Amino acid sequence: MSGPLAGLRVVEMAGLGPAPLAGQFLADLGAEVILVGRKSGPADPADINNRGKRPVALNLKAPEGVAAARAMIRRADVLIEGFRPGVMERLGLGPEDCAADNPGLVYARMTGWGQDGPLAQTAGHDINYLGLTGFLHSIGRANEAPPPPLNIGADYGGGTMFLLFGIMAALFERQTSGKGQVVDAAMVDGASAMMALIHSWIGRGHWTETREANLLDGGAPFYRTYECADGKFLAVGPLEPQFFAELVQLAGLPEDHCATQMDAAQWPDRRDTYAEVFRRKTRDEWAAIFDGSDACATPVMTWSEAPKHPHNVARGTFTEVGGITQAAPAPRFSRSVPAPVAAPPAPGSQTEAVLRDIGYAEDDIAQMRQSGILT
Repeated sequence: MSGPLAGLRVVEMAGLGPAPLAGQFLADLGAEVILVGRKSGPADPADINNRGKRPVALNLKAPEGVAAARAMIRRADVLIEGFRPGVMERLGLGPEDCAADNPGLVYARMTGWGQDGPLAQTAGHDINYLGLTGFLHSIGRANEAPPPPLNIGADYGGGTMFLLFGIMAALFERQTSGKGQVVDAAMVDGASAMMALIHSWIGRGHWTETREANLLDGGAPFYRTYECADGKFLAVGPLEPQFFAELVQLAGLPEDHCATQMDAAQWPDRRDTYAEVFRRKTRDEWAAIFDGSDACATPVMTWSEAPKHPHNVARGTFTEVGGITQAAPAPRFSRSVPAPVAAPPAPGSQTEAVLRDIGYAEDDIAQMRQSGILT
């Protein structure tokens, strides 16, 4: 393995959503990530979250399967799990069980609601967690229901990223204490934490609870998307006066708007004015006009268009593996460059190799296979 995390050992319990993405990011940067699943199967080149991992398949209902998982965890720096609170404990793989084997283990737990609280045992998804943070209420048009913002805000922004942040903080602290600890990463906590700027503006009276009436929620005519002549869209976002002046000049907007850019009373009428202007040309015509400028106006690309944009091509933002287009590892490093992305291996395909690595004898592995411990 190569990359800045080479030498870091991670065990990930197979699941869905933010925990697998966290494991993917760690593997992308060189960590050894053993993925503990429950069933072997064929390789899927589109299973991007599992690229770079070492998948094993164990029967965790059998004591021998649990023992094998604990043996893997015993040599790990980090354990990642995304089950409801209590599931790992019932498997015999809870924090106390694992800490007894490995006192330095960082035990990273990923849930929507957290390990405690009234909703801890309740099902939910990104849209539910965002609903409790104020985040979801702020998105969308003024007189319409808030739209689902994909699953980026809670699952991946408030979930994956805060899980990784917690893992790195706990690993850093371990250098001093020599001890591991539990990281309780809750999407509702992380999504709320990301809203520090909005909370500041609320505290200063600069943000209202009315949608499409604020600086960053589409209320400002200079920070929203506009439909173009071809039905495609342009993203417009020149917040700073000097950048807004460039937009005004290049788009042919009224020059007197520069002096009153932040006059919110003018925003509703100006949204209509700007919409009419941007409907006069196609998206790509506008993109050509704004190309290389500081007007902060860019084309809104589709999923299939994004990898072909010249900037993304120049940086190698996307790569293709096994016919599947996907993002390349991020961020970039000047020295410890990660290895090129490879296709994800088949579920369970490295079970025996991993068992050998942790000291299991061939006879023991064969017996486990015969008795259904290796699935």
